Formats: sequence, structure tokens, C-alpha cells
Amino acid sequence: MPELPRDKKKLFQKCVEFHGHLCPGLAFGFQAAMAGMDLISETRALDEDIVAIVETDACGTDAIQVITGCTFGKGNFIFKDYGKTAFTFVSRNSGKGVRIAKKYAPEPLLGARHQALIQLIRKNKAGKADHDEFWDLHRAKAMEILEQAPEHLFTITEIKVPIPPKAKIEPSHQCDRCKEPTMASKLIQADGCFFCQDCMTDMNLK
Repeated sequence: MPELPRDKKKLFQKCVEFHGHLCPGLAFGFQAAMAGMDLISETRALDEDIVAIVETDACGTDAIQVITGCTFGKGNFIFKDYGKTAFTFVSRNSGKGVRIAKKYAPEPLLGARHQALIQLIRKNKAGKADHDEFWDLHRAKAMEILEQAPEHLFTITEIKVPIPPKAKIEPSHQCDRCKEPTMASKLIQADGCFFCQDCMTDMNLK
């Protein structure tokens, strides 16, 4: 574990436990979340008072959930599939918003040996020594990221964004095909019936 202040070390350990392992992506997410929460002057959300918008579904998003308290279940964790290590944090209380995006670097984040080990593991050709070396490199890179100032890692921009509406709570209705209960606003009407999106797609494919 890097030499973080004790309170940050405990928070990061929670992220590792939630995610399952220590890795560079998780470190980026942790750094972004800590900076974002500081800039919008908020602590962890108990309800929907903070909104997090993530532009990737990679490792860092797990740290965002742990640190901010924003989750899919509360409706304040919003995923946009842009493939960017970029995160927006918005406070409903103050209206403050900040977008934190990883800076472009011409050199690859991971060294040649690190990348070669990833390929060996993906091809199921790695032995125990290879796995051990990979995790040593992975942890070392994560620690390197954690020891840097956020402004060295990210472009940080204060922004004003429309605050998304709070999560909808509405009754479910039965899909006329699969008979499963479905949120009413998600049903699609066709031929005088109401279908869930899964059934509608399946019918269109046949």
C-alpha cells in the first residue's frame, strides 16, 4: 500500500476490497473521486444528493461508487459509453459540478514487459512466475498513480451541467409476451399489446 495519509489509505482499501484487487485503473478512479468530492465540497452520498457521471465501465468506476456513494440502485450513477477515463461529479445541494478527465500521454501507461505479461495471461500461457510478476508490476503502477497529485493525472474543469432528475419510482406492468413485471415507462406498445424491450427485440429478429 502506498504511503497515503491514514484516512485516505482506509478509503482506498475499501475500494480494493469492493473491486477485488489493486490495479492502475482503480487508482485512477480513486484519485478522480477524491479530487471531485473535494472540489464540489461533498462527502459520501447517503441518498441522491450527489450525481456521478462516468464515461467508461472500466476498473476506476468501482472506486467512484465507493467514494461518492453514487450507485445504479440509487439512480445517481450514470454511465455513458464513451470509452474515456473521465468522470463528472455534481452536487444537488450546491449546484457545483466538475469534470475530471485523464490527460493524454504519448507513452503507454504500462511498460513493454507489463503488456507482454497481460497477453500471456489472456492467452492462458502464463505460469505462476508470470502471474506473480504481472501483479507486482500492476501494484507498483497503481502505487505510482496514487502518489501523484491529481492535477498531474487529469484535466480538471469546473462545469455547469443540467442536474438529472431523481430516480423514478413507478408501478410495474406485465409484459404481454414473457409475462414478467416491467417498469411501465419501459414497455413498448405494438399491435395493441405492451412488450418489454427484450421481447420486442426478440420479435423483431424473428
